[in-house]
Amino acid sequence: MTTLTYFPPIFYDLLTVVVFFLILHFIIKVLAAANAKKKEEEKLLYKKSHIIKLHMVSETEWVTQGQGVHTAFIELMELLADESQIITHVNEKGEGTIFHSHTYGPYYFWKGFKYKGRRILTAHVIPDSSRGTLPYWKQLLPLTTRYLKLVYSFADIIIAISPSVEDEIKKLGIKSQIVRIYNPVLNENWARTPTNRDKGRQHLGIKNNELLILGVGQLQERKGVEDFIDMAIAMPEYKFVWVGGRPWGKFTEGINRIDERIKNAPCNVSFAGLMDLKDMPPMYAAADLFLFPSYQENCPLAPLEAAASGLPVIFRDIPEYGALYSTPYLKAATTPEFINIARKLLTDPEFYEGSVELSKKLTREFDKHKIKKQLIDLYRNTTDKYFQN
Repeated sequence: MTTLTYFPPIFYDLLTVVVFFLILHFIIKVLAAANAKKKEEEKLLYKKSHIIKLHMVSETEWVTQGQGVHTAFIELMELLADESQIITHVNEKGEGTIFHSHTYGPYYFWKGFKYKGRRILTAHVIPDSSRGTLPYWKQLLPLTTRYLKLVYSFADIIIAISPSVEDEIKKLGIKSQIVRIYNPVLNENWARTPTNRDKGRQHLGIKNNELLILGVGQLQERKGVEDFIDMAIAMPEYKFVWVGGRPWGKFTEGINRIDERIKNAPCNVSFAGLMDLKDMPPMYAAADLFLFPSYQENCPLAPLEAAASGLPVIFRDIPEYGALYSTPYLKAATTPEFINIARKLLTDPEFYEGSVELSKKLTREFDKHKIKKQLIDLYRNTTDKYFQN
């Protein structure tokens, strides 16, 4: 008679766990082998063709398009479009050897997860960028700072778009590699033409004999839109137009307050709302002067676009610009200073022409060819390092 061996229930539980982990170990080994084979195939193809496969990500494709991060993303894509040594896949449209993101939402973490060691992030914002941007920004600042530290740490390489951004990230104790590459200016996109001037003035309802002062930015405290209205009140002899809206919708600081200021603004100032990037060259061409009263910026594109369009630009006098720009620029610390400089520009032809020359020199600091080379060198070095490991 055969006797069956009895095993306690815990034995079968342990056996199940062991089998589960053996299967899991086998799956991991299979996936690792498949990834290693794929990497080796990509390495051989890269050594043969020297083509960089870039996965570019920006959540601004779907939301918040009316702001500088989306402009920077679009113009970088345009800058790389004619580069034969780079194949770019955007967002969900494929994958690459290296990863470059302009935004830092859930999609950044999801898409970047499999690119460990080759994740590049352009840091367009720092914690202080929330100042005067979001409701309750002061109360939210500790949470914003903690989240951005997580964002920066997830990246292997951070592109700092200005000296102030680089300094701020270092102060946060981030261990990721930091390289400084500015946003490029595509001068040809902003060329001032009579056709664009006529088109812009017609759209804005500005007569040929009227002088137009332009402002561009989101309708929020940080951008200085309320100061812009104060300048219009003090200068009734000129036309003022502000282009920009609220890409963040209700998540924008001071909606009721600013809407009330707009409602009660004088008749010489108007608000054109959000515009597509392709519609902006006529807006700059329509203007005679550009004011940029923003209180906090990193590497702003709007004043450089205006400068590329041949406009004198008056910046707010903040420390960030002193570190960012190596050439002289017009600056004002207060609203009365903005008004005084603006009046002098529009009544003194010699001063005006000299200020246009300042704008030309300023845009040269952001030469697209130099910045394109810096980016390609970064992509190349990152790809080489990945295939060496």
